[in-house]
Amino acid sequence: MTTPLANQTPTEREKNFEKSLLLLIAGLFLYLILSTIAYAHGMSEEEKQAVIEGGNLRYMWLGATHMLSGYDHLAFVFGFIFFLTSFKDIAKYVTAFTIGHSITLIYATFNAIQLNYFLIDAVIGLSVTYIAFCNIDGFRKYLNINPPNMMLMIIGLGLIHGFGLSTRLQQLPLSEDGLLLNIISFNVGIELGQISALTLMLLIIAAWRKSHVFKTFSLIANYTLIIMGGLLFLMQMHGYEHTANPEEFIVTTAVAQSDADESVKEKSPVKAVLDVAQIDWKDTITISVPARGDIEYKLYVDKGATFYYAWKTDGEMLFYDFHGDPAGDTTGYFESFKKNTESKSTGSLTATFSGSHGWYWKNKSRLPVIVTLKVKGEYELKDKMKTIEKK
Repeated sequence: MTTPLANQTPTEREKNFEKSLLLLIAGLFLYLILSTIAYAHGMSEEEKQAVIEGGNLRYMWLGATHMLSGYDHLAFVFGFIFFLTSFKDIAKYVTAFTIGHSITLIYATFNAIQLNYFLIDAVIGLSVTYIAFCNIDGFRKYLNINPPNMMLMIIGLGLIHGFGLSTRLQQLPLSEDGLLLNIISFNVGIELGQISALTLMLLIIAAWRKSHVFKTFSLIANYTLIIMGGLLFLMQMHGYEHTANPEEFIVTTAVAQSDADESVKEKSPVKAVLDVAQIDWKDTITISVPARGDIEYKLYVDKGATFYYAWKTDGEMLFYDFHGDPAGDTTGYFESFKKNTESKSTGSLTATFSGSHGWYWKNKSRLPVIVTLKVKGEYELKDKMKTIEKK
């Protein structure tokens, strides 16, 4: 039976508080790990479509929501403001971090510098561990050395965080027209999200700082950050190993893909081609997708007709939408069959309606990308290859 709060001694209240705090932190930590699994990397097709239809305000909104859901960035910010008490110090360090991540966000995106997001996020995980290790005075306590200059470290780690933000931004359908405004809008959204989160963090820390158990709270919080950063590092390195050595994961991927195919095979007219090398292709089309540009290529296919296709780029991955437009439609309706970001794709399609069927490719790199498309089956070449007009 629990002793009523009014009848508890200060020692009992402190112990109960510590237990509650541990449960709270453990719950938050579990939530972060589950969020990692649930959201992983990448951006949904719904978000991409929303950006296409929206303007700079949409980029700003996505920047704010990305920061507010970016647990690794927020954990880092939470760590380095933990023991800051004056407005001057808070403004100084937050500004340094903002300058750091803004430089690489803008520069990397504007110049289409794309780093492996697993490696970037692994380093960000280590930055969370580093800042929490500094908070517990780990360099002096465990390594018997003076810690590095905090201001320089905040700027340097901010530069790394900026590469992570740029990786997310470059998943959006950016265009050469208005590119700088898109980047600035996204960055403004990032800062608005950061300010919102920072305000809440400061209120929470200020409230706990008045408590006689703040020292216990700070130790638990920072050791939790150290563990969380370490686990994030291991998880991201596992993801990097997955992308760097995909052959080690063929069995798992094949089973998952098989299950996915079973669940959608009755819903989608697109089927996988098992042996592309054995197909005697009828037509080969070479398509140049301009830098930071878009292109469509279409075939005319009658209802019930089937054709096979295989396309690949000269190396760069492209976002694509394999879709069809019904003949005679004047409403702008189209049906998407398959969307992804890849450097190649194969399959076959049996048309469920008569009309144009083909591909939309989006090139986010600074150089043109050559797509080699091979087709065979029941279709008519429309020779319809057009660059999408920018609004």
